[in-house]
Amino acid sequence: MNADAAHQSRWAIGEVVFGVPFLVGIALHMLLPLPLPQGILRHILIPVGVVLILIGAGFIVSARRAFAQFRQPTDPGQPTSQVITTGVFALSRNPLYLGAALLLGGVALMMQTLWTLATLLAALILCHYVLIVPEETYLAAKFGEAYTAYTATVRRWLGRK
Repeated sequence: MNADAAHQSRWAIGEVVFGVPFLVGIALHMLLPLPLPQGILRHILIPVGVVLILIGAGFIVSARRAFAQFRQPTDPGQPTSQVITTGVFALSRNPLYLGAALLLGGVALMMQTLWTLATLLAALILCHYVLIVPEETYLAAKFGEAYTAYTATVRRWLGRK
C-alpha cells in the first residue's frame, strides 16, 4: 500500500468486495436453497446470463487494457498519475466494477439462485462505500478540475451526461 493512494487496506479491492459476498451467496444457497422460478423463465435466464457475462468480461478486459496502455495501476492501493477518460472510461467511470457486477450477475442468473443475486446487491452497496467514494475523493483531491470535468461528462456506472 502507498500513502498516496485511494485505499490503504489491501482488502479494499474489487475482487474482495464482489467475491466474498458472491461466495456467501453460494454458501447460503447450499444451506438454504432459494432457486429462481423454473419453466420458461429458466430458458430465458441462461442466455441472458451468458450475455451479461460476455459484456462484463468485455468491460473488464477493456479497462485493464486501458490501464496498461496508460501505465496506471489497477490496484487502488497504488498511486495514480493521470485520469483515463478515453475508451471504456468514456462510458463508465468504474468499468472494472461495472464489469464485475455484470459478470457475477450473469453467473447468478445461470446458477438460478436468488441468494447470489441478493449478495450481488450487497456487493454493489459495499462497492459504492468501500471502493468508489474513497477513490472519487482521492481523484478529486489529486486531479482537481480535470477530474471534476470528467465526472461532469461521464456517469459513475454507465453512460454520458
